[in-house]
Amino acid sequence: MNGAVLVAVAAAIGNLLQGWDNATIAGAVLYIKKEFELESEPTLEGLIVAMSLIGATLMTTCSGGIADWLGRRPMLIISSVLYFVSGLVMMWSPNVYILLVARLLDGFGIGLAVTLVPLYISETAPPEIRGLLNTLPQFTGSGGMFLSYCMVFGMSLMNSPSWRLMLGVLSLPSLLYFVLTIFYLPESPRWLVSKGRMLEAKQVLQRLRGRENVSGEMALLVEGLGVGGETSLEEYIMCPANELGDDQQPIAERDTIRLYGPQGGVSWVARPVTGQSTLGLASRQGSIANQNVPLMDPLVTLFGSVHEKLPETGSMRSMLFPHFGSMFSIAGQQPKNEEWDEESLAREEGEDYLSDAAAADSDDNLHSPLISRQTTSLEKDMARPAAHGSILSMRHDSLTQGDTCEPVDSTGIGGGWQLAWKWTEREGQDGEKEGGFKRIYLHQEGVPGSRRGSLVFIPGGDVPVDGEFIQAAALVSQPALYSKDLMNQHPVGPAMAHPSETSVKGPSWNDLFEPGVKHALVVGVGIQILQQFSGINGVLYYTPQILEQAGVGILLSNLGISSASASLLISAVTTLLMLPCVAVAMRFMDIAGRRSLLLSTIPVLIATLIILVIGGLVNMGDVANAAISTVSVVVYFCCFVMGFGPIPNILCAEIFPTRVRGTCIAICALTFWIGDIIVTYSLPVMLNSIGLSGVFGMYAVVCVISWFFVFLKVPETKGMPLEVITEFFSVGAKQAAASKSN
Repeated sequence: MNGAVLVAVAAAIGNLLQGWDNATIAGAVLYIKKEFELESEPTLEGLIVAMSLIGATLMTTCSGGIADWLGRRPMLIISSVLYFVSGLVMMWSPNVYILLVARLLDGFGIGLAVTLVPLYISETAPPEIRGLLNTLPQFTGSGGMFLSYCMVFGMSLMNSPSWRLMLGVLSLPSLLYFVLTIFYLPESPRWLVSKGRMLEAKQVLQRLRGRENVSGEMALLVEGLGVGGETSLEEYIMCPANELGDDQQPIAERDTIRLYGPQGGVSWVARPVTGQSTLGLASRQGSIANQNVPLMDPLVTLFGSVHEKLPETGSMRSMLFPHFGSMFSIAGQQPKNEEWDEESLAREEGEDYLSDAAAADSDDNLHSPLISRQTTSLEKDMARPAAHGSILSMRHDSLTQGDTCEPVDSTGIGGGWQLAWKWTEREGQDGEKEGGFKRIYLHQEGVPGSRRGSLVFIPGGDVPVDGEFIQAAALVSQPALYSKDLMNQHPVGPAMAHPSETSVKGPSWNDLFEPGVKHALVVGVGIQILQQFSGINGVLYYTPQILEQAGVGILLSNLGISSASASLLISAVTTLLMLPCVAVAMRFMDIAGRRSLLLSTIPVLIATLIILVIGGLVNMGDVANAAISTVSVVVYFCCFVMGFGPIPNILCAEIFPTRVRGTCIAICALTFWIGDIIVTYSLPVMLNSIGLSGVFGMYAVVCVISWFFVFLKVPETKGMPLEVITEFFSVGAKQAAASKSN
């Protein structure tokens, strides 16, 4: 996973530049207003600081749609260019108006970075460490603030500090960011798949994962192109082909999926259990308690039931099929080693088969599809297909090349999930057989008693005991690219369109009104609003005053440091305290989870804000008040950057489908910036009207509301593939709608 880690670190430099700029302008404005004589024009002074905020807000309104159109990487390149140019213009600024233009350009760069870096990291990171990597922007942002405060503090000790040099230094790290985005960062593989550029996506995935066989994840990315759709929750029994007894309610052979291993003699089957899935019912362990909670979103219970069923070992790898191959087929058939895909058939027969888009991405090394070719009763009646334009079957690397056996999760898609397909047949209205494919996300249930005997047979490992089986929950729906219309053309294999065909349509505004997407937008927009009104801006505003009361200012003045320099040094120390706390959050983001961190840190925020309210109303002496306030501020900062700081952006980058992810995350980011503007400009007004204690009291009330919102509405997404998360949102939204109607 080193490739994904290094790519995430490089992308997070965009947030380092944002933190750098925020800290630099806070120090530079002290000298800007002196040179341009702005003491009598506070509006213009405030505009210099706020212009980047305005630019970020304007850019965010269109960044998501453009990123869905042009790609993630080009937008990050543009962001680095805007940072670089704005730094040069700020260093040159001959008057305040040129400076305002430079600050606007800087805001454009900030808006792109803050919106797209979390999205980019989410789309490139493996599910197991996605939370850790997506906390990097918070870490680099705080690190950039610390480095910038140190630089500005050092310059403030000079006889004639230059604000132009302070602001112009931004061009140096932005130049590094530009070089990395051009020569190192790849395009998001999910975006490439959404545009039908399959070969490029495969090459990027191989680089990010550090292995050749990425067929399972490629199939997953294709499945992520769907928005909405009918999905059912089912329960499957996984066992050796000859082990399923009468007590597991055997059903028709045609409903059984045979799972082939890479070595001879390894054969397991999956059969659906009749009745409703325990995943849907969430009838075991803690989720049953959540179902009795008033106003609890069914989505939260649904996600929670999955995490309760993780294997007790805590391993993020699936214990279900740790070494199974990539062939999923109808029971009763043996896997065929023949190379089969419609492109190969067309090439052998000399047919003018491929469309331009498909031809550009053809790959002679993509053999032995994930859905192995089976002779069904429907196919027997099919004629040899003529040229079908760009009708393609799903094609993926075989697990084994020649005589070499490589034990790789070729259908493992992360977080203990596996991806499979099943061919179904039924009698049509005219008596003819109709068929189609069902896509299945399988997940082992880790509840004690759900399996008997040893966990699973690992080729070359322990010998299985008699009677072993494993329960697996399943999300079953039609494949994202399945086309009923193509069945009328009698294609050989699954009737699926190539992603390049769907990319022509692009995202639609109607997709935003799909129940799952609307549900996700409620969660994303809601948590962004609550984050902004949770008090971070007020505490940042009040921190220098708190530390001044604690005697830090007097101590620094005795050392010969001016009040302006002392304020910068205090801010540097404050941001330094954030770094180890963000590091702790990175460690636990994929272990405890996003929801758990929020539910455990928000109460601490409430407690510290209440203490600050009491400290402002009750006079316990200057020393006591200063000490208590200082400790409260430090604890508030530490807990905020562990939970409410990074997690809203992480969640917003995880919960939307690929086709509309850029647009939806832009909506959430726009909410963030508008909330930031409201809080920033309302703070002085509120201080004058209700005082500092009243402001902190309001923030405490918002944090209480935030805790209940997270508890009732925000699901746990740790360790789950993005495509599975969006599928769950679709199912959960429909369950919520059904419960309301009932």
